[in-house]
Amino acid sequence: MESYISAVSTTAFKERIEIMGVYEELQARGLIAQVTDEDEIRELINTGKATFYIGFDPTADSLHVGHFMALCLMKRLQLAGNRPIVLVGGGTGMIGDPSGRTDMRQMLTKETIEHNCECFRKQMSKFIDFSEGKAIMVNNADWLLDLNYVELLREVGAHFSVNRMLAAECYKQRMERGLSFLEFNYMIMQSYDFYALYQKYGCNMQFGGDDQWSNMLGGTELIRRKLGKDAYAMTINLLLTSEGKKMGKTQKGALWLDAEKTSPYEFYQYWRNIGDADVIKCIKMITFLPLEEIAELEKLEGADLNKAKEILAFETTKMIHGEEAAEKAQQAARALFAGGADSDNIPTTVLADDDFTDGGINIVDLLVKASLAPSKSEARRNVTQGGVTVDGEKIGDPAYLITKDDIASKGEIVVKRGKKSFRKIKI
Repeated sequence: MESYISAVSTTAFKERIEIMGVYEELQARGLIAQVTDEDEIRELINTGKATFYIGFDPTADSLHVGHFMALCLMKRLQLAGNRPIVLVGGGTGMIGDPSGRTDMRQMLTKETIEHNCECFRKQMSKFIDFSEGKAIMVNNADWLLDLNYVELLREVGAHFSVNRMLAAECYKQRMERGLSFLEFNYMIMQSYDFYALYQKYGCNMQFGGDDQWSNMLGGTELIRRKLGKDAYAMTINLLLTSEGKKMGKTQKGALWLDAEKTSPYEFYQYWRNIGDADVIKCIKMITFLPLEEIAELEKLEGADLNKAKEILAFETTKMIHGEEAAEKAQQAARALFAGGADSDNIPTTVLADDDFTDGGINIVDLLVKASLAPSKSEARRNVTQGGVTVDGEKIGDPAYLITKDDIASKGEIVVKRGKKSFRKIKI
């Protein structure tokens, strides 16, 4: 599958890391959170001697923006000569990671997990070069599902302290609501993954989000105790807003990398509308723009920051959906910001006959149907506060009715909520 990260970007990145080292590049971009042995990790990844893995549990049929950071990290490290192992959790996915959760994850069938794993491979191929010797993708179902429970207890269980496990942040968050024994085993399973990958493929490093630190330490400790060898772990900072909230949540839910779930326009608009305090941080962490260019963007203030937001939106959309899709999304956004000009690239909601009652649909119902508002109460508030227009006309009455004939006669209408959310409505 074609990579959407341009040859120009990758060449420039390679030239930079030859001068400063990839570890130093990651530091300068604010990516590194915690490391087990900084000097060893710096030496290994700067010299291209790391065989490292990042795990992805297949809880959906698409990657989302939370995975985007990990994919960019893998790409950077691969360009520096290191060998990535993509580990899809066909086995751990049947348990569910309790990290960052206040409730138990939904149990998935084996068939659903296999389908999701295949979807992941297709999307990852846009970032990672899986050609011979460059990278591999493995599934931990290949070893976890065949484990004998008593043998696992004897081989691995003796090396884990329950007291230390319960002190881990990923478990403490769940203790008040109730932590199932099923989920309690997740740390052991993830640690066993690192142990298995070390033996099978010489994997000497694990990378992941900062919320995985306890699980990753479990793996390095298991390798040390069982094999007498050193292995290393590094976490990267999570993509958080200036208020400390995880990025990637929209009114429709997660910000997906699949164009069928989140259109290129919606993906572009998410980054275009990001807060002023977050834009430079995001450019550093998830684009391949040279640090020198980013330093110039850091000088922008006030309304001029919109230039940086456009660059962020274009670069991220290009990496996920390709340059043509990014250009279309940018053109659509600019046209609408300039005065509501129509564009084929605006996300579209198609209404069916049963969406109409007596030939019409209430503006409040339409806002919810078009995912412009998360609830009727929110939609009603948007309307009464004067934040909704239909084809440029402000709508202030929550009882306003749009007829089927109104839409049919024009072919389509454009509904706008606030300054930045648009939807094309068709029948």
